[in-house]
Amino acid sequence: MSGVYLNSVTKIYGSVQAVADLSLSIPAGQFVTLLGPSGSGKTTTMRMIAGLERPDKGTISIGGKLMSGDRSFVPTHRRRLGMVFQSYAVWPHMTVRENVAFPLQQQGIPRSEQAVRVQAMLERVNLGSLGERYPSQLSGGQQQRVSLARALVAEPNVILFDEPLSNLDAQLRDAMRALLADLHFSSGKTFVYVTHDQVEAMTLSDQVFLMDHGRLVQSGSPDDLYERPASQFVAEFIGHANVLKLSHHDSASGTVRLENGVVLRVASITRKPVDSILVVRPHDLRFVEDSTEPNSVEADVTYASYLGDRTRYTVEVGKGAKVTVETPGRGSRRLQRGDRVRVQFPPEACTVI
Repeated sequence: MSGVYLNSVTKIYGSVQAVADLSLSIPAGQFVTLLGPSGSGKTTTMRMIAGLERPDKGTISIGGKLMSGDRSFVPTHRRRLGMVFQSYAVWPHMTVRENVAFPLQQQGIPRSEQAVRVQAMLERVNLGSLGERYPSQLSGGQQQRVSLARALVAEPNVILFDEPLSNLDAQLRDAMRALLADLHFSSGKTFVYVTHDQVEAMTLSDQVFLMDHGRLVQSGSPDDLYERPASQFVAEFIGHANVLKLSHHDSASGTVRLENGVVLRVASITRKPVDSILVVRPHDLRFVEDSTEPNSVEADVTYASYLGDRTRYTVEVGKGAKVTVETPGRGSRRLQRGDRVRVQFPPEACTVI
């Protein structure tokens, strides 16, 4: 297994700094995700790891060996990498079996061994009976599994994924996420996954590197980013979040005041930023009947949306402060626009950043 290490890597295209002084440490055997919106630099970073782009500054090492930097550059075909592309990139004139066998042919593996390894890999990705078909005879999900099998069959040290599920429908994405998780567990390889989809990042990753405008914004486990966002950008990008501006916060009493005057108690305030905001997740808010419940305030329902497994409400707390509240789809009273309610902000769920 091989870890991947980037040290102060920068990539510039003309006047655009696509990646700026980026340092990442990806331990061997982990499933890590480079997450961020379009233009955040995540794909450029992956292409530099692959050797498809040269960094203008900094160094990249794989498995303890320098790949880029210090006047040295190891070409892509010598980096022992596998790659799965967004567009599948399977050869239309080759059968499934021939597509998967291609990396082994390039390595000079004997034909008898090729046949055994290819068939075993096709079985692992549930394509065992489709080896003689051509890509045009496959669905999008099947073509992506061909691409995945081709990337894995040569047993590379690191496998790179460039938004591989973005062209698939919702049900196929769910099935492919489960397959990727299983393949990572069974192979023990280092997976580096690029996506803008926070659900993929949360469900697949051991570690997430969230990027924006070419810089690393926050890194950590999915739990870290979701429960302890370091900024408003992180809070809003990782899952749904209510973000409320504060006019005052008091660390001694553990209270905050919203801009509209509503006072709430929070579990702790560990920072003293110039512009404070309160972050609370929609599923942490609750509707309560008792006015004596701590941190409960009156609100008006302005919108209700039934989503099957949950119901999503928009409510106005005080004047001008709107928050989203999510409740289970079953077992709770369905509220309507215009209903007067009480919303509880559990102190332990309120984060001040």
